[in-house]
Amino acid sequence: MNKNKRKKSIIGFIIAFIIIFSCLLASVVRVRLYNKKQHIESFVGYEFLNKEVVRKNIGLSVIPRTSTWGKIFDFNNEGLTDNNYQAYTYDFTIFNNSKDRINDFHFKLQFNQEAYISQGWNGAIEIHQFRDDNEYVATVPDLRDFNTNDYNFDIFRVDGEELVVMKPGDYLVYWPSSTLNAKEIPIEANEATTPGIIMYFPMNVEVENLSFSLYYKIHRMLATDVFFIISFLALIIWILVLIINIITTQKIKKYMIQHERDNKIINESIETFTGFIDAKDPYTNGHSKRVAIYTRMIAKELGFEGDELDRIYYIALLHDCGKIGVPDNILDKPSRLTGEEFEIIKAHTLMGGEILKRFKSLKDVELGALFHHERYDGGGYPVGLVGEEIPLIARIICVADAYDAMNTNRIYRNKLDRETIISEIEKNKGLQFDPKIADVMLGLIKSRKVDLVDTEK
Repeated sequence: MNKNKRKKSIIGFIIAFIIIFSCLLASVVRVRLYNKKQHIESFVGYEFLNKEVVRKNIGLSVIPRTSTWGKIFDFNNEGLTDNNYQAYTYDFTIFNNSKDRINDFHFKLQFNQEAYISQGWNGAIEIHQFRDDNEYVATVPDLRDFNTNDYNFDIFRVDGEELVVMKPGDYLVYWPSSTLNAKEIPIEANEATTPGIIMYFPMNVEVENLSFSLYYKIHRMLATDVFFIISFLALIIWILVLIINIITTQKIKKYMIQHERDNKIINESIETFTGFIDAKDPYTNGHSKRVAIYTRMIAKELGFEGDELDRIYYIALLHDCGKIGVPDNILDKPSRLTGEEFEIIKAHTLMGGEILKRFKSLKDVELGALFHHERYDGGGYPVGLVGEEIPLIARIICVADAYDAMNTNRIYRNKLDRETIISEIEKNKGLQFDPKIADVMLGLIKSRKVDLVDTEK
């Protein structure tokens, strides 16, 4: 992995972590705010009395149970003999329909008709009475132990029982008990609790002028929040990907070190071999390496990169390996070659291709040696291929080989100047050279990039 890719990868991991961490933090804040929120559900008598009402998070069922407790409420001492008030037991069953726990609740019961409270159980009852433009408020921990001497409530006594008088406008607040016996709070998901109050109302009078308001807070566990679960899973995936990336990076790093070492061994081995070839002719010493460098430069301009550039370089480095079998007296001959001698020289392409056929670890390595003297117009050797019938690597080496031949001193002539070399390549576009590759070489020459080549590297 190159430095730019590694830098982008690190930046990507950092950005991903910031996003995931922000989501986790947001989910924590979201759950805390949700748990602090007080929800309110309000009902009027005809909505909740004698029926079950279901809302989004809660359900409410208030089914009054009548009793045989009838009493005579003789307010004016008229000597009444028949029971005129009936006791009702109100069971306020509160269902938790949410998937979370109701951590806290209380309810307010507003009276819009006169009622008399006898008893309640489990929780504390906070009573609000309005008399003579004053409000009297007191909390009775348990109505079963109610003692009028401890309070200044408006009380009505009947048959030895003391009842708390609730007139229209008065209300009570029920605070549930969390004791082990009562267990009214918390209310777990899909469970219910049932506080109860006994009240007296006139007989034959429909009770519906009551208002009920439920105040509650839902406690959502962080681990059950969907947003948190998604964010947490994303963090786990991020960690796994990070670990995999670290392991992969280390393996790639180890592979690259080994790859560079192998390339160095291959390069040194091939350069040693080509050194033997170039040593046969002191006038062409370094030719193979220069041609390989020019070939790689052209290939890079054509869009090749990475390992493919290395492969192209090695193929070009070996393009003249067939000359190992050409006699020195022919290679070093300063005068014009005879027809027979030229045929021997031409045979170095076939010999090179034959030698490199056994080099299986470098794909198509023989193509450079075999076809680098083919001409684009079909007048080359050893086969006479035309145009793109000639393998691309051979077409590239052809241009690079010709440039180095013109740019170095030979036994039969001195090197040519830049203008002459440019002119020769221009003239041979479409004849000896692939026009596209020739244009790339011309660009390298005119920009003087090839002048900077250091064959000692």
